[in-house]
Amino acid sequence: MVMPLMSARFRRSLILTLVALLSACSDSSSVPTQNTSIAAPIPNVLPTEDNTNPPPPIPAPPQVQARGYFVIDFVSGQVLAATKENERLEPASLTKLMSAYAVFHALKDGRIKLTDMVTISPHARAQDGSRMFVDVGTQVGVENLIQGMIVQSGNDATVALAEHVAGSEPVFVDLMNQYAQQLGMASTHFQNAPGMPSPEHYSTARDIAVLASALIRDYPEYYKWYSQREFTWNKITQPNRNGLLVRDPTVDGLKTGHTDSAGYCLVSSAKRDRMRIVSVVMGAPSIQAREDASAALLNYGFRFFETRRLFAVGEPIVKARVWKGEANEASLGVTQDVYVTFPRGQESTLSAAADLSEPLFAPLSTRKTGGKLRVTQAGQTVATYDLYPLADIPEAGFFSRLVDDVKLWLH
Repeated sequence: MVMPLMSARFRRSLILTLVALLSACSDSSSVPTQNTSIAAPIPNVLPTEDNTNPPPPIPAPPQVQARGYFVIDFVSGQVLAATKENERLEPASLTKLMSAYAVFHALKDGRIKLTDMVTISPHARAQDGSRMFVDVGTQVGVENLIQGMIVQSGNDATVALAEHVAGSEPVFVDLMNQYAQQLGMASTHFQNAPGMPSPEHYSTARDIAVLASALIRDYPEYYKWYSQREFTWNKITQPNRNGLLVRDPTVDGLKTGHTDSAGYCLVSSAKRDRMRIVSVVMGAPSIQAREDASAALLNYGFRFFETRRLFAVGEPIVKARVWKGEANEASLGVTQDVYVTFPRGQESTLSAAADLSEPLFAPLSTRKTGGKLRVTQAGQTVATYDLYPLADIPEAGFFSRLVDDVKLWLH
């Protein structure tokens, strides 16, 4: 009579234990988590301790004549040199970079076409300053107007395009300001399409660099016009005002600007080998000064920095333990190539680590982040990227989850 009684008690105890375990299996949120950092070795980079030679020194950026400047690597976005980059300044005709961005967006959306014919309004023809010399009532193709805006910096061409895209210049300017917000140009506000002086028309060297990079990245098919040396319209040939296109064959854009109050401005982009640098110079005292400043800053960036791809899309960077999944391990990677810019000769100071929250529970999706990749150079974080599982990992069956729960409790 004793043994059956004990057996019944044991069965009840076992059932209660299984019920508790089942509850635990259905609620992974009750398991405490902790942040863990896992080293992510960079291919073909020796660690710092293996390098017996001290890294070469990097000089300070050159002294240039400008109210503000900003120099970045196009691919990584890392800053190479800057002075008063967040100070509000008049952009003058650098404004036309945003006018072009809005026009290119309309082309991409199919709202306008390069072959569209635009009737020139009295308002467009009446623009002061640099002009394409279009005549009132004539029809000019969008492609020609774009070249007039970019190569000749024509205020008349810019307003004609604005009216064609948005119906009127004020509505087009509203579009420009909305695009500026979308791009993160927090210290920029436009009052007109060509860049005429106005108290509420301003930007910064940093914001203009963001805009220039967006143009190159988002509309590569139209970037060719920024390296065009000259353009003829109405029997008037005008050269591109960017003198660096002649001085430096690696320069292929972007835009000049000038008013008496803004001074001389120049946004330059150059590509040497596999590295592209964008330089913004604002408020220089002369054409020669803006070109000399831009050339000096570009040369500084190329000579003392380099850009390298550390990890590629789809490449497994780290592996992480997965609990309660059909697979026990997940490979994590990035959804965009990881580039970093660093001082030349200091590659050995680069390192990378994956910051994960453990334990990591299934189900895992390639669309849901599984941690952060942190890239450091000389101990300073220079870039972070989201890490994603390279393959979906479904949740395991009940008994597999039960086994993992027991392991977690014992752990």
